[in-house]
Amino acid sequence: MGKVRIGIVGAKFAADIHCDSYSRNEQAEVVAVADIADASTLINKWRIADYYKDYHEMFRRDDIDLISVCVPNFLHHDVAIAAANAGKHVVVEKPLATTIDDAREVVEVCNTNGVKLMYAEDWCFSPALRRAEEIIKEGAIGSVLFIKAKEVHNGTHSPYAKDKEMCGGGSFMHLGIHPIGWLLYLLGKGHNPVIEVSGKMTGGREANFVHKDNGGEDFGMGMMRFKNGEFAFVEGNYITVGGMDDKIEIYGTDGVIKVDLTFGSAIDCYSRQGIAYSIEKTDHNMGWTRPAVDEFLNLGYVPELKHFVDCVLGKQESFYGVDGQAAVACVELVKAFYESNETGKTIYGNWI
Repeated sequence: MGKVRIGIVGAKFAADIHCDSYSRNEQAEVVAVADIADASTLINKWRIADYYKDYHEMFRRDDIDLISVCVPNFLHHDVAIAAANAGKHVVVEKPLATTIDDAREVVEVCNTNGVKLMYAEDWCFSPALRRAEEIIKEGAIGSVLFIKAKEVHNGTHSPYAKDKEMCGGGSFMHLGIHPIGWLLYLLGKGHNPVIEVSGKMTGGREANFVHKDNGGEDFGMGMMRFKNGEFAFVEGNYITVGGMDDKIEIYGTDGVIKVDLTFGSAIDCYSRQGIAYSIEKTDHNMGWTRPAVDEFLNLGYVPELKHFVDCVLGKQESFYGVDGQAAVACVELVKAFYESNETGKTIYGNWI
C-alpha cells in the first residue's frame, strides 16, 4: 500500500484537527469529506478534492482505506458501523458511542468485518504525558499511589453537546472521558481493572451551576480505584473560565509529577490590543497570555493519527487505551459515575 487514503465524516472542529494532523504525514491523504451541512470552509482550507452530503455514498468508493468519524456523539455508532460494513478501517472520536450497548456493537461489527477500530484518545500520545510515563517507568517517583486529572473549560457551543441524549451526558462525558481513558491506558494496561467509582455532578438545566441551557451536567467529578490499589480523581466541567485547562498530578511513594497540557506554553505574551489566538476556549486574548506553540501536537493529535495511519499500513498494532476494549470501558465507566451520582452510592465492578 502507498498512501493511506482517508475520508472524513463531519466538517467542524474535530474534522479540522484531523485534517491538520493528516496533512503532516506524507503517508496520509484526505481525499473526501462528507457532511450534511456546508463543508466549504474545511474543503477550501485543506484542498479536499471530493465532497458528499451522504456519507454512505462516500463509503462506496473502493479507493478509500480509512474513515475518520468526526460527527456529534450520537452519530458515532451509526457512522462507524456503516464504515465497517463497507470494509473501511475506522477512527472514532470520543466517546465511542453514547450508550454501552452501542459501543459494544461498534466493536463487534468491526471485528466481524475484519477492519481496524481505533479510538481517538489523544492524551495517550501527548508528548508531555509520554515523558511522564517514561519517568514513572524508570522508577523515579516510586510506586504510583494517586493521580488527579482534569479537562475543564467554560462550556460547549455545540447544540448537540448541550443535548443530554445526543451527547450521552454532559461535561463529564464530553470532557471527563479524556482523563478516564488516559488513566485506563496508564494504570489499567488491560489487566488492572477499575473496581469502584464514586461520582458527583450537577443536575442539568436549572440544577446546573452556570449552563441552564445544557441538558446534561456542567460540573462532574469522581473518584476511581484500581484493583492494584491506585486511586484516581477525575474532573470534567464547563464552569472554568480563562481557557481550556488540562492538568495532571501524579503522586508516588518517592516523588511527584505535575503536567500542564494547555497552559504549559514556553511563551509569555502581553498585548494591549490582543492576539488572534492563544489556546482553546479563551474569553479574550488581551493582556498577558500564554499562546500555544503547537496545540494539536502537544495534546497528542498529530502522533495519534500518525499511529493510526501506521496501523492501517501494517507498521504498528493498536494498543490498549486506543482500541475497542478501552473505548467501551470508557463509556461503561462514565455511565457508572452517573449511576453513582444518581444513587448516592459507590458503584462496584470490573471495568477494563
